[in-house]
Amino acid sequence: MTVEYLIAICDDIPHDVLLIAPGPDPLAVTQAVRRLSGLSLWRSKLLVDQAPVVILECIPEDAATLAATALREAGAKAEVRQQPQ
Repeated sequence: MTVEYLIAICDDIPHDVLLIAPGPDPLAVTQAVRRLSGLSLWRSKLLVDQAPVVILECIPEDAATLAATALREAGAKAEVRQQPQ
């Protein structure tokens, strides 16, 4: 009887999307957070009010870049950070 082990290697390092500041129009940012996260409007507003805060965790780099761009278009200051290994 032989035992085989498989090691899964993932080249895509997970990223986080951070909301640094809501900017001049927090309502538009709240609506963008709601669309991106799927949270209720109330919970999205709580996140925006708590800035700086992580909006999305452990997502692929492409999705994180698109989410940060959507937040910036709503007037927020947002960035993408790579999770530590």
